[in-house]
Amino acid sequence: MLTGGVIVSGASRGLGAALARRFAAPGVTLGLLARGEAGLRETAAACEARGAAVRVAALDVRDAAAVARAVLAWDAEAPTALVVANAGIAAGRRPDGARETADDVAAQVGVNLMGAVHLVSPLLPAMRARRAGRIGLVASVAAFRGLPDSPGYCASKAGLWAWGEGLRADLARSGVGVTLIAPGFFSSAMGDNWRGARPFLLTVDAAADRAERALRAGRAAVAFPLPLAVGLRALSLLPAPLADRAARLLRFTIAGS
Repeated sequence: MLTGGVIVSGASRGLGAALARRFAAPGVTLGLLARGEAGLRETAAACEARGAAVRVAALDVRDAAAVARAVLAWDAEAPTALVVANAGIAAGRRPDGARETADDVAAQVGVNLMGAVHLVSPLLPAMRARRAGRIGLVASVAAFRGLPDSPGYCASKAGLWAWGEGLRADLARSGVGVTLIAPGFFSSAMGDNWRGARPFLLTVDAAADRAERALRAGRAAVAFPLPLAVGLRALSLLPAPLADRAARLLRFTIAGS
């Protein structure tokens, strides 16, 4: 049974809120971060009802100094046993055909990649010193292949996946583990903004179940649903013209984030 400190970003809704509820239990001190204060309070109430002590911080994970202050204070109170970098945003092609702008790409990299770096990095010295703890990084199957309607989103998740792989290798034999998580499509406030085919769509609870099991088991990585993850991985084995043609079949727009 997990005890000690658990920190989850993007905890106001969707996968982050679902994971926070799953790790909430007596003996657990939860630190929840998100931009949406109302959603944070709702998640906190659900977690407190399960017996956890809960701390919340309504902030943007792009604010490195604010994130560091929050997580270091929580770690001093309850040594971090698990930190899950889940906060994410998506831009993508709009229904009017407008493509991602440079600002869109920068925002996605800032939240999806740098937000995870801001969350995890301040905790690493203490986790290394304790030789204990696990880091969960929520990427996406979009990390496995650049898609024509969301190149910036794919780049941000690919960067997170690569950073996590490097971090995992660096932390080997340190006592600190890293689990990379690559979900496909699942129903959530962000995911439901996507317009177009969402093959192998999962419920948010099904996605949270898979992520939770991987984290508790200490797995190095998990990607789901398997057919979508394998299919996107396999595109890298094809000649580029064929891979690009196949990627164009997965078309969608996004109404907002």
